[in-house]
Amino acid sequence: MTTTPAMIENRTFDEIAIGDTASLSRTLSQRDIQLFALVSGDVNPAHLDPEFAEGDMFHHVIAHGMWGGGLISAVLGTELPGPGTIYLEQSLRFLRPVAVGDTITARLTVSSKAEQHHIVTLDCLCTNQAGEEVISGVATVKAPTQKVCRPRASLPDVSLSSHDAYRRLMTAAKDAHPVTTAIAHPCSAAAIAAVAEAVEAGLIVPILVGPEARIRATAQEAGVDIASYRIVDAPHSHAAAAAAVALVRTGEAGLLMKGSLHTDELMAAVVARETGLRTERRISHVYLMDVPGHPRPLLITDAAVNIAPTLIEKADIIRNAIDLAHVIGIEQPKVAILSAVEMVNPAIASTIDAAALCKMADRGEFAGALLDGPLAFDNAINEGAAKEKGIVSPVTGKAEILVVPNLEAGNMLAKQLTFLGGADAAGIVLGARVPIILTSRADSLSTRLASCAVAVLLAHAGTKAAPGLFRPAL
Repeated sequence: MTTTPAMIENRTFDEIAIGDTASLSRTLSQRDIQLFALVSGDVNPAHLDPEFAEGDMFHHVIAHGMWGGGLISAVLGTELPGPGTIYLEQSLRFLRPVAVGDTITARLTVSSKAEQHHIVTLDCLCTNQAGEEVISGVATVKAPTQKVCRPRASLPDVSLSSHDAYRRLMTAAKDAHPVTTAIAHPCSAAAIAAVAEAVEAGLIVPILVGPEARIRATAQEAGVDIASYRIVDAPHSHAAAAAAVALVRTGEAGLLMKGSLHTDELMAAVVARETGLRTERRISHVYLMDVPGHPRPLLITDAAVNIAPTLIEKADIIRNAIDLAHVIGIEQPKVAILSAVEMVNPAIASTIDAAALCKMADRGEFAGALLDGPLAFDNAINEGAAKEKGIVSPVTGKAEILVVPNLEAGNMLAKQLTFLGGADAAGIVLGARVPIILTSRADSLSTRLASCAVAVLLAHAGTKAAPGLFRPAL
């Protein structure tokens, strides 16, 4: 079965009569306002900042005036006269504000024609759903003389990445006081900049640990003023990792942050049995993903620390992620244990682990969460996909924690969402005495700050988190 494409057809100058009319209606959404601001560059807070707008003369967010003007242009270009029209002149009077949810109808009426140059003048009036006039004006155009009838162009899908989840994290973290943070080997411009950004955001009080001369030279090259920062001199990256961990053990620092050293170096100091930061829990990593177009944050674990976790290690990985979910405000996180299929298959070890973990959940071993698995990725995040396969579960389509089979799967999933899906991925290591902030040179500013904000919230949660999370290993 084929579908006949919608057509767009003009009215030539000779076909137009005085008194002819055409109209177009559209309901304003918040997305419309954001798209108009993105295209025009007009970021007036009256249109984008509800807090500011509440104190403005209209007491709520309003549309850009030219959004309504755009409806007039749309009528001219698609209806009257339509394709081939040349816009010459437009006058506008803005009579009432337009708010989100208002339905605006732009109606144009031909008021005069001039044979010379085929000039047409049209009266323009935009009204809202109550019939109130919001915009009036006059348009002057050069009408087409040749007939045009063509398929209506298909518009692309547009996704807006607003990072609302990260903004909420920042707001919550700023309500708490900054946490003293040991930064291991901040000897690159990116690492120094990440520290300065977190300080400026009011999240951390830094202790820079590494070769002092190199740190100062790097900061100077990066244009970052570190005069007020405490520096603990350490000759190289291994020594810096050990010294930063020691600051946490002595209570001088409440957070640990990766600088420009390799993650393996830092984690080696963290897991050292006698001098590290181990607890009764397995240490694991969580990516907090802010995915454009997805209605909720996604916690992906473990994609950076545990290469091929055992069943018991996966249990701790899940508990760590549940604790994080609770701290960021998800009261009963839905946990999807991922595999390639939804059925238990002895040939696929991850499905066996998923079944065992779900049985453990049935017996109360994962307090404050709902678990299901094995689930494929599509069934975990898309209700339609789960329904198509007849999977009925409170987790399917609504998962907030995605437990991957191994590090390879998690790393690929997180990077696909980042580089193909436009997601931001804040990283945090859990299960140690304190949260550990992992940042990368490729991270955006919002990602770096979100990683710090999550760590600050966890640090302030402290012993309120699940037993064992911050308790040293025996």
